[in-house]
Amino acid sequence: MFPSILIVDDEPYILQSLSGLLADEGFEIKMASNGYEGLKIVEEGSPDLVLLDIWMPGIDGIETLKEIKRNCPTIPVIIITGHGTIETAVKATKLGAYDLIEKPLSIDKVIVTINNALNFRRLEEENRYLRKKTIEKHSITGNSPPTEILKKQITLLSPTDTWILITGENGTGKELVARTIHQLSSRVDYPLITVNCAAIPEELIESELFGHEKNAFSGAGSKKRGKFELANNGTIFLDEIGDMSLKTQAKILRVLQEQQFQRVGGDRILSVNVRVIAASNKNLEEEIEKGNFREDLYYRLNVIPVEVPPLRKRSEDIPLLVETFLDECAKQNRSTKKTMTKETIELLCAYSWPGNVRELKNLIERLTIMVEGDIIEVSDIPNAYKPVTMEKTRFLEEEFFLIDYLEDAKRAFEKAFIQRKLLQNNNNISKTAEAIGVKQSYLNKKIK
Repeated sequence: MFPSILIVDDEPYILQSLSGLLADEGFEIKMASNGYEGLKIVEEGSPDLVLLDIWMPGIDGIETLKEIKRNCPTIPVIIITGHGTIETAVKATKLGAYDLIEKPLSIDKVIVTINNALNFRRLEEENRYLRKKTIEKHSITGNSPPTEILKKQITLLSPTDTWILITGENGTGKELVARTIHQLSSRVDYPLITVNCAAIPEELIESELFGHEKNAFSGAGSKKRGKFELANNGTIFLDEIGDMSLKTQAKILRVLQEQQFQRVGGDRILSVNVRVIAASNKNLEEEIEKGNFREDLYYRLNVIPVEVPPLRKRSEDIPLLVETFLDECAKQNRSTKKTMTKETIELLCAYSWPGNVRELKNLIERLTIMVEGDIIEVSDIPNAYKPVTMEKTRFLEEEFFLIDYLEDAKRAFEKAFIQRKLLQNNNNISKTAEAIGVKQSYLNKKIK
């Protein structure tokens, strides 16, 4: 397909000579002698580019440009004029013209400008495509009522510059929500910088966040830009903010209030413009009561709270999530996509998923590797994900009721309860302790 070019000019000589020269260059040419004809051609079949004269009877080039950009904003428009002024050029550029060429026209300049404009349009289309794919990649999968509420919140919040506090259990997808918000925001052309507050040692976090000057401390052999500086005009995502020390919280609060900071070892004040999204798997209000989190920082961050529901509260999304993860695994492993029986999916829907979406994704990845056939059956699912049978439940109930004393019955139930929860959490003691609301030391004692 050859690029199509619409030439709009009231001078017949310009139309004929320019169309002939551009046709020889391999372009498909359409012509209009005034703005009205030009707009009709644009409406009937959008050309790839428009060459537009400024001075024409009736609707002039500026008005024609306005209409083209209103109805077809992606079409590049090159202005041609015999009366070029700085004022005209500035006005046309503000209205969206790609460039302005003065008469008498140099065919070489016209062709170079056309090719540049078409290349620019192609790059814009590629960027739009890549952005669309990125948004799809970071979209929230599912159609359950809790997921629909979350999607609606994201849609409303993303275009604003409002600061957001995302809460939810481990593995629910808090970072995915933050990335989706950034992709749909006006800051998408600038970076999203993620800071895992739980993973950076306290003695290094100041350098990580604010950067440092050369020789600011032992080992600082060169200047380093911090996360806030890298996120300028974009978004900074403070993940697991509840694990940050009180000392660091005080420094973060000052930077968030003033949007200014100094690198470690530096004396120059740097200003930044960042949108802040924070996330935590902890109940920060409880952490405030315990003295582990600053109340003023909490209210600074919690402008709009967003809660990501656990997977057990949106189990209707599991079939769609399973399908998505099976697709991803097939692409990653360059293998045939496996399928899962209806009974197997129903079994997964009945599980409580303490590790949430992350646990489901890990299980699907494991099954696609370990299951030899193309169909994943109930028998392929590890026992930890299978519910206790009714016979087993009735047996346990009968055993409990055979116990004479309440204290003995409590101990027997506690033992069975802990064994079940350990099984559900793949014998991960710390995860099980968190899931059942006890300290790890207590659980270790009971296991022993």
